[in-house]
Amino acid sequence: MIIHNFDPVLIDFGFVQIRWYSIAYIAGIILGWLYAIRIIKNTLTKHNVLLVDVKYFDDLIIYLVFGIVIGGRLGYVFFYDLNYFIENYIEILKIWKGGMSFHGGLLGVIIATLIFAKNNKTNFFSLADIISCVAPIGLFMGRIANFINGELIGKTTSLPWSVIFPAEDNLPRHPSQLYEAFLEGLLLFVLINYLAFKKNFLLKTGYISALFLIFYSIARIIGENFREPDVHLGYLFNFFSMGSLLSLITFILGCIIIFIINKNEQNN
Repeated sequence: MIIHNFDPVLIDFGFVQIRWYSIAYIAGIILGWLYAIRIIKNTLTKHNVLLVDVKYFDDLIIYLVFGIVIGGRLGYVFFYDLNYFIENYIEILKIWKGGMSFHGGLLGVIIATLIFAKNNKTNFFSLADIISCVAPIGLFMGRIANFINGELIGKTTSLPWSVIFPAEDNLPRHPSQLYEAFLEGLLLFVLINYLAFKKNFLLKTGYISALFLIFYSIARIIGENFREPDVHLGYLFNFFSMGSLLSLITFILGCIIIFIINKNEQNN
């Protein structure tokens, strides 16, 4: 059994604080960008296929940052606690305290990428496939930050690796944040990148994006089983947590994309 005693604040200057949560997002974006550039260059070298111009992807990062931050925050506001934020609207701006929705961030990234692709006359899925390969890096960092913050706590358990979160209560709980860091971060990264490069699915435009949606959704639904539902939401329809319900939608979306790709290939 472990006692959670991590401080969410990395450095406190008094007038400003640097939090692990913010560092996790910045690190995830930088590492993802560096890995994306490597993917583009390696694909060009090995297959003589330029997925997208490197300079385009450099410019895309700015769009993605806004999509992740704005989409993630607004997704949390609308999906998870709209009534609270209506009464405390200034809290919407305090993203350093935590409270970001993956599905909101996903929607923000999709919109940002669509706008960028249209403005630069670039194929949307060529960009989205690369983003899907690197996204698990950010997901891993975000879940580790969730654990440090002591948020999104797990259900009670008697397992030897259980964690007590004193800020919540004195009950031993699943470290569900770490489970999700493994499932949505490490495992998803290995699986998506294996399919992208060993099976060459990255050369089949749109497939990796669809598979990312499918496998992420499965990983998230599994992880939700070990996590306490949001107190103010509980289980929707007495069965689904909000995260599971949203993941079911992204799972279906991924299946639809694969169906459309296969249908178009047959017609061609």
